[in-house]
Amino acid sequence: MKKLLISCLLFSLCPAFAQVKITKEQMMFYTSDWKGDRFPDGRPKVQDDLLKRALDVSIEDVWDFLREHGYRNQFEGNWQALHIEKPFAGRALTAQYMPLRPDMAKAIAAEGKAEGRVSGTNSWPINELQIGDVYVADGFGKIIEGTLIGSNLGNGIAAHTHTGFLFDAGIRDQEENREIPNFNGFYRGSDPSAWAQMELTAINSPIRIGRAVVLPGDLVLAKTDGVLFIPAILAESAISSAEFTNLTDSFNFELNQQGKNGAEFEGGWTPKKYAAFAKWVDAHPDKLKMPRAEFDELLVSHTHPRPAPRAPAEP
Repeated sequence: MKKLLISCLLFSLCPAFAQVKITKEQMMFYTSDWKGDRFPDGRPKVQDDLLKRALDVSIEDVWDFLREHGYRNQFEGNWQALHIEKPFAGRALTAQYMPLRPDMAKAIAAEGKAEGRVSGTNSWPINELQIGDVYVADGFGKIIEGTLIGSNLGNGIAAHTHTGFLFDAGIRDQEENREIPNFNGFYRGSDPSAWAQMELTAINSPIRIGRAVVLPGDLVLAKTDGVLFIPAILAESAISSAEFTNLTDSFNFELNQQGKNGAEFEGGWTPKKYAAFAKWVDAHPDKLKMPRAEFDELLVSHTHPRPAPRAPAEP
């Protein structure tokens, strides 16, 4: 009996873990390779300057880098947008939605009440957003009655992030959402119907957006051609690599236009050409976005590439 009483007492002293929003321990598990700054809940906090630098690189150049490092499921295309011509970038705050199931909805509503949450569950992730975030939601592609936001919640997202959202779902009030300053969003479609028969099941969990896998804290790069979800652990190196490629392309384009590339329209990168490229960068310092030391390191690695490791001899 004493053991039972002690067990009950210990259980009552243990905090109840939320089921919708993942715990800091779970966040650390999924993002254990991240060594930089984090938000209080454990979400990786990619540097602010990378969010700005990402806007000037191409989807293809970053995509190539990610594939070379084994990340083949980070791109998704075919979006509608509030402002398709305006790229945006930010840190992912993720949310997962499922079709409504009454018993599950009852349990989630009870948890929300205990946590002091208000309004519909589609507003819960908005309260978690920070400046520079992108609200990324898996709404299983639902558009009719899958409108995760209207203009009221759109204004809420804009106020919290100054960035925007990306929904594998629908929205309503397109016209009013387009008028919100400092705001953009990608989504599958629009419909005048209200959100219905859907339930929030997770905040800041790993989610799937089409063919892409997204972790909280990923750097989201949304451009006209689609969206790339860049793992936080690779964000800096991926952006720098893409910037370096952009610089070499600009130099090579100039040579082609001047007829100085011979027949090497796409390549011919010898140490001599890299030396000329370095002088060209010196003459165009405004084109260099990364720290000079980082550029010099990339230049050395391209000028003197390490040989590929040899396969072990067969016995």
